[in-house]
Amino acid sequence: MNKQLVSPSPHIHTAVSTKSLMRDVVIALIPALIVSVVFYGWKELLVVGVSVASCVLLEWAISRYLMDRKESTIGDLSAVVTGLLLALNLPYTTPWWIVFIGAAVAICVAKMTFGGLGQNVFNPALVGRVFLLVSFPTAMTHWESPKGLFGVDAVSGPTPLGMVSEGLIQGQTVPQIMSANSLDYGQMLFASIGGSAGEISALALLIGFVYLLVKRVIRPHITLSIWVTVAVVSGIFWLVNPERFTDPVFNLLTGGMILGSCFMATDYVTSPMSVKGGIIFGVGIGFITMMIRYFGAYPEGMSFAILLMNATVPLLNMWFHQKKYGYAKTKKK
Repeated sequence: MNKQLVSPSPHIHTAVSTKSLMRDVVIALIPALIVSVVFYGWKELLVVGVSVASCVLLEWAISRYLMDRKESTIGDLSAVVTGLLLALNLPYTTPWWIVFIGAAVAICVAKMTFGGLGQNVFNPALVGRVFLLVSFPTAMTHWESPKGLFGVDAVSGPTPLGMVSEGLIQGQTVPQIMSANSLDYGQMLFASIGGSAGEISALALLIGFVYLLVKRVIRPHITLSIWVTVAVVSGIFWLVNPERFTDPVFNLLTGGMILGSCFMATDYVTSPMSVKGGIIFGVGIGFITMMIRYFGAYPEGMSFAILLMNATVPLLNMWFHQKKYGYAKTKKK
């Protein structure tokens, strides 16, 4: 006898799937990957290859042998996205075995321990990145300026945020640091500053961000709330003391600001479901990032800020709810 199963409405059918969403994220990251390889050389391909392959293989092994799932979850491409984001957060000089450790922490600890995609509390790629930063600070803070695909040997040097941090410690002012290191916004926007692959070109990342918006993979409210908060907070400090604090444009274009706000803070699983919750989430990320940059021990604070706000997502989801499907507010007569 056949049983008829009835489920509550609404009954919505769509061609959108986890795989299609993750595929769009991969496509959106391609401009940044191409620019990073062109400027950092073939070693960047090794970092990306090890990171992606490790994430995929580890997720397959865990789902197959530890979780005893008949079908592997690697087909949804979420492990590929984690691998790409982790690679973009690392220096291209990172040894392959350190990349593997980061991938293992991201997949084994931050993702599969919680049950896999959709159940993790923290962004897996950021957990892997922060773990490596704490465990291998020398390797994770060894930056080299871009040398080009066929260029000469790269020159070791700090990122723009690192330059400012070191210069302030030595008693220099921000304008003096910017002038001495020939830092300009054109470099930060296009591609010729030191740092991780995800810092090499703000423009390449913004192209990917626009693609995700056009494809309606993400909505802009989280990213925009981060940018506005960073601009307002840094603008206030900069107006009070421009010799001690960097200006809003500098803070928006440097570090992991673009990569984090466009691709990592907007992660479906670890961000609030409601628009109001997402705005508060973004404001928190922007504020914490600037507090770490201005007063913390690390020049960059985006990764820590996103992870801290990831922990508040269950609370934000409880406090703020989206309008119920099909609900229409009627005016009282």
